[in-house]
Amino acid sequence: MKISYNWLKQYCPTDHKPEQIAELLTDCGLEVESIEKFETIQGGLNGLVVGFVISKTIHPNADRLSVTKVDIGEAEALQIVCGASNVAEGQKVVVAKVGSTLYPTEGGAFEIKKAKIRGELSEGMICAEDEIGMGTSHEGILILDQNASIGMPASTYFNLETDFIFEIGLTPNRADAASHIGVARDLSALIQVHEEGKTTLLTPEIDSFHIDNESLPINITIQDQIACPRYSGVSISGIQVKGSPDWLQNRLKSIGLKPINNIVDVTNYVLHETGQPLHAFDADLISGKEIIVKKTAPDTKFTTLDGIERSMHADDLLICNSNEPMAIAGVFGGIKSGISPSTKNIFIESAYFNATGIRRTSKHHGIKTDASFRYERGADPEITIYALKRAASLIKEIAGGNISSQIIDVYPQKKEWKNVFFTYSYLEKIAGFKIPNEKIKIILQALQIKIVEENTESLTLQIPPFKSDVEREADIAEEILRIYGLNRIPMPHGMKIPAPFSSRPDKEKAKQQLSDFLSSNGFFEIMNNSIGKLESDIHLGINPEHSVKILNPLSNELASMRQHMLPSGLE
Repeated sequence: MKISYNWLKQYCPTDHKPEQIAELLTDCGLEVESIEKFETIQGGLNGLVVGFVISKTIHPNADRLSVTKVDIGEAEALQIVCGASNVAEGQKVVVAKVGSTLYPTEGGAFEIKKAKIRGELSEGMICAEDEIGMGTSHEGILILDQNASIGMPASTYFNLETDFIFEIGLTPNRADAASHIGVARDLSALIQVHEEGKTTLLTPEIDSFHIDNESLPINITIQDQIACPRYSGVSISGIQVKGSPDWLQNRLKSIGLKPINNIVDVTNYVLHETGQPLHAFDADLISGKEIIVKKTAPDTKFTTLDGIERSMHADDLLICNSNEPMAIAGVFGGIKSGISPSTKNIFIESAYFNATGIRRTSKHHGIKTDASFRYERGADPEITIYALKRAASLIKEIAGGNISSQIIDVYPQKKEWKNVFFTYSYLEKIAGFKIPNEKIKIILQALQIKIVEENTESLTLQIPPFKSDVEREADIAEEILRIYGLNRIPMPHGMKIPAPFSSRPDKEKAKQQLSDFLSSNGFFEIMNNSIGKLESDIHLGINPEHSVKILNPLSNELASMRQHMLPSGLE
């Protein structure tokens, strides 16, 4: 999972350097496997500056080339041979100095060298946008605003952002940290506890959200409330689908996502911000203005966004309109109802799906998406409305339009916060040392675990739904210790190890010696996996219906218990 350093600091303001944050996160169980530098434009436009074209003359030996004098704020102006037809005196341009390296939109990088072109000295290069990786146009050089300062670094003029990306090896139990806000929560707690800092977790405000009209209502029906305990949505009309602003594109690019359009980009942004998957439908393609969450008949055909027609399984949950499926719930959208350049009205989905069902569907179809990654681990059922309002406000800000329905929220059975009884003595027994009670309470509150009741010996705690893996007193001890610092647990001066006991004779040792003896005398030993392909035994005339199938196989190669040793032996 990729986390942006600059993005992370929006929610946990800190002066810590990337290496310091990486160390803190690793200590609390969010192992940072690598840190990579990210630049909005490859190379960061190093060595490129703003220049002023003092003069332009026709090249004496080439009619299509110009010889220019360019002021870049140094003692002497540069002579640069330029082939662009739109170069002219008085322009502010981007100049690549000798020694700089350019990273074009297409093709490999190349270094700028002092050279003679048709007999005339050229001491740099006046650049087009595709030559510096800022676009695809090669119709002429980039002409800058006249207010640009001569000699200013091009990176400053274009307001380029340098970022650092953490690659975090997220363990399956940490669904609460599958977002920038989730990681910021842990980082804020670490700073408060280790450095007694005043850093707090900042979450984006959604006060700007308001309903403009109710001209586009969409009805929602959940037929399987076990597979889909909660489904929320809202309509927005009159939007304009176009490219996203630079800040949004840069955020997505930094974590390896390709910007698509302003609507899809906002849903992806909010997903990686909050951890809540969202999906946007073209509202004009929702037949009957109705959404039905249900399981369909086996072998129902459905074409996903990647253009592949898939055959649905009986356990697959689908998002349907009154006529046909529109998306595989929590996994992948359909090709017919997605956002296109002509889309004017949209419906945004923010739902909570059963983790087991999403995992099964994802495995069955071999589809891994950012949404399924989070649903499989256990999303937060309480965040659907917050994420919906956040996305709707951003869409309205960058794509225009009006919020054109009430927020529809189908939540038949509200998920209650779990209560856990915790004693200080239990933690001391587990940790082997005493952590001050006040420090324990600071850690719990920083992790947004509520203290309902307390006395000198114990706490009654309320666990927020986003911490799906915290259910017992032992889990509370783990949460406290990972923030306090597992590496701060003192090592004892001595260790006591009980004397080992083993029966005689040692059967395993005797078996191994016998195997060694036989193999050294020309015999062969084979070790067969007890799990294999489902179809392997068919060739032996064994009925596959009698096979014991694995419910959640790692692969098709390990899908059922073997009925015979010969197939795996032959392999």
